[in-house]
Amino acid sequence: MDYRRFGNTIIVRMDKDEEILAQLQTVAEKENIKLAEINALGAVKEFTAGVFDTEKKVFRPNHFQGLFEIVSLHGTISTMNGAYYAHLHMSAGNEKGEVFGGHLARAVISATCELVIRVIDGTVDRAFSEEIGLNLFKFT
Repeated sequence: MDYRRFGNTIIVRMDKDEEILAQLQTVAEKENIKLAEINALGAVKEFTAGVFDTEKKVFRPNHFQGLFEIVSLHGTISTMNGAYYAHLHMSAGNEKGEVFGGHLARAVISATCELVIRVIDGTVDRAFSEEIGLNLFKFT
């Protein structure tokens, strides 16, 4: 991985066999990012994405392996109890044009990932909502 900062924008190149969420956390902690918007594209060879079952309040993961192009990867960096917290969703298409996605839990790069972090001046923390079962934005 390598990256450069241009004002409030950070351009990241992630490399083959790196895991996207781990590399994002490395950059965010090194750059002391408390609030940001994430966008990316690239290619992955395996990923786990899923949906949150709102009735049972559990995450339902789906695991994929093969040739996948990232169609979209969007999300946020914020904090929870003052510590780094990322929330990303990803869609990826296979060689047949089938697209799978959801809340991103893990993604291993097959070629590269070009990621853009737009740092926002401010801090938004998160707190667990018993009613919803998720860590939601908490504005103070």
